[in-house]
Amino acid sequence: MDRDFIARNQVVERYLSGRLPIKGATDFERFCRDNPELLDELGIPERVNAALRLLDASGKPEPWAEVPKPFWQKLQIVLGLLGATLALAIALALTANSSAEKTRQIANLQQEATERPLDPATSTRDIHLLPSRDGASNTPAIIIGGGSEAQLADLRIDESRSPYRLFRITIDRINQGRVAIIDHLAKDSDSNLRIALNSTALGPGDYQLTIEGLSWQGQPQPDSWVTIGVRATQ
Repeated sequence: MDRDFIARNQVVERYLSGRLPIKGATDFERFCRDNPELLDELGIPERVNAALRLLDASGKPEPWAEVPKPFWQKLQIVLGLLGATLALAIALALTANSSAEKTRQIANLQQEATERPLDPATSTRDIHLLPSRDGASNTPAIIIGGGSEAQLADLRIDESRSPYRLFRITIDRINQGRVAIIDHLAKDSDSNLRIALNSTALGPGDYQLTIEGLSWQGQPQPDSWVTIGVRATQ
């Protein structure tokens, strides 16, 4: 291969367009390596500069530029996603464990309330309660039990200020779990809700009574709250 052969067979144009056979391309590259001045004679640098200007004008990257990686292939982002996934998995596990523990506590309280032996009540105590409409409180409004014998506590909860006729009362042992739900409880003639409790029925602790009024559709609506304390029989 010499200069005349290159010019006569349009080797440069065929090489640049990729139409030159592999052997011809190899021979041409070898000839250029042995005769580097040929590149200037053929105007190769000017052609390359013109091609680079075209790439720049079109916004395309140079052929040797590194192809940008998709964001999911970047190490920092991958590590961040793995960390977030791990943190979410731990949070879900802790939440599930906490929920399971609360479920066990509620089941234990319900079983305890069901199986608790009751002492016979030897007296009845009438207790009038005015529930709070501003929110629940952890401070008992009244204490039942604590004496030498069991009492029957006749709770009379004043609902004269409430527009509802029927109510649902939920009883929760504070900071422990749900004990009972009394549904469709109606006011008496004095506008009181009446609940009779043996003082040994619930066990020692403080209990929050959440009182909800039932709409004409039977949907519960927040109404008022009252907290009572129960003390063990001595």
